[in-house]
Amino acid sequence: MSTLRNLATRYSKLSEDELSWLELLTLDWPLLADLALGDVVLWAPTTDGTYIAVAHSRPAGAVTLFYRDVIGDFLRPDWRDVVDEAMLTGGPVDSKAPAWYEEAAMRLTAFAVSRREDGGGGDTSRNTDTGVIFGGKQTAPFAVLTVHTSAADTQGASRMGAAFREVAADLFGMIKEGQFPSPGSMRGRERGAPRAADGLVRVDPEGIATFASPNTQTTFTMLGYRDELEGDSFPDVVGELVKGQFDTNESLPLIAQGKVARRADIEVNRRTVALRSIPVIREGLRIGGIVLTRDVTELRQQAQELITKDATIREIHHRVKNNLQTVASLLRVQARRARSEEAKQVLGQAMRRVAAIAVVHDTLSTGLSQIVDFDLVFDRVLGLAAEVASLHGTTVHPRREGRFGELPSEYATPLALALTEIVTNAVEHGLAGREGEVFITADRSEERLAVEVIDTGTGLPGGTVGDGLGTQIVRTLVEGELGGSITWGPDARGGTRVAINVPLRWILVSE
Repeated sequence: MSTLRNLATRYSKLSEDELSWLELLTLDWPLLADLALGDVVLWAPTTDGTYIAVAHSRPAGAVTLFYRDVIGDFLRPDWRDVVDEAMLTGGPVDSKAPAWYEEAAMRLTAFAVSRREDGGGGDTSRNTDTGVIFGGKQTAPFAVLTVHTSAADTQGASRMGAAFREVAADLFGMIKEGQFPSPGSMRGRERGAPRAADGLVRVDPEGIATFASPNTQTTFTMLGYRDELEGDSFPDVVGELVKGQFDTNESLPLIAQGKVARRADIEVNRRTVALRSIPVIREGLRIGGIVLTRDVTELRQQAQELITKDATIREIHHRVKNNLQTVASLLRVQARRARSEEAKQVLGQAMRRVAAIAVVHDTLSTGLSQIVDFDLVFDRVLGLAAEVASLHGTTVHPRREGRFGELPSEYATPLALALTEIVTNAVEHGLAGREGEVFITADRSEERLAVEVIDTGTGLPGGTVGDGLGTQIVRTLVEGELGGSITWGPDARGGTRVAINVPLRWILVSE
């Protein structure tokens, strides 16, 4: 559960729709802080008449005024009048005197947060040309956001600072009217999503660029556009760059004009640039838009390298599995042709051990992670036990309880081998030539994995476990590879009980 939802559920009476709206809004909290060039805090009203901070973002291009996290703090009494007035009027409401936080003097501005909902009477209408929803029923304010900037702040005096704050004022106004987050907008924290510092273009309703940040100008220069962006039609600039491409996003012209809240990538001159547009709505009409830009070439190359790496790892596991299965098949054929019963038995055991390792690699070859669902692996291990039973005229009824859960591959392989030895030994020796049951119980906690294998067979010869090759292999796997312990003993029902205990702290370290 998110911190926002946890705090709001505990201290406020916000509805599920209001909580969902705030969660969607805070996905763009870093963007709002960057544009405002100040800290942005979201306050939810509490049941006892005050407010609690449920979200906070510091600006990337300015010094924060909050050196400690304020999420979970209650509103300071000296800020109460500003926040109450914003909740009543919608805002913006500025503090009449410098607000203080510890030793820092700050300017405090508050805006109300509302949302739009379809009143069911045709209030909501969609402009088919732009895809932007206008109208709809605006709810009463149900939260407040505050913007905190230094009392000595001079960043607004620069052209870029002034442009950023004008865009921030537009978005805060949309938040007040319930028009932001925009319908259908892409989430701001998606991988590679542009932030204000990466690049920003402000366009008028016709798509003419009225402001382009230096980073955006540099990005488009690298794409091959040498002229100034400001004063030009940004959709035409983008269209000229991708001219001749047949796989471009159909909504790209609308994105470049700031008509729809979407994101798209363009690829030009072996570079990839992400575009994210946000329509600016005022009183139900689109007055322009902003387009955030970011050169994501390196990110795309890294993603492609990861895809290639993952595909290579999966292919390796697939080939290892195939090779192991081939070896197992050769051992099976050799076992069938062997004349000595002892040779058949030894070759059959070797075949099952190789097959158990192949099961793990087969599971790894189907996914990107090196973590395997061991319950699926063990179900296939039981199939090997059934094969042993058929060879010895045994009827076995396996019973499994509990879950093994997911295990790293370096632990799944030795555990699969150990359990293959234990279960097949129970079938081959404990239940040889008769009908019986084998109970496998897995008990997993945060600290350990305990496994019991109990058969209803004849029990241990002489009441003690032998020191044959199979026993030595199991001890080496459990105690050496897994760092666990294993014990053999008689069971109350007359058979054999094998208990394995594996500490999970070693597994967590390896992950």
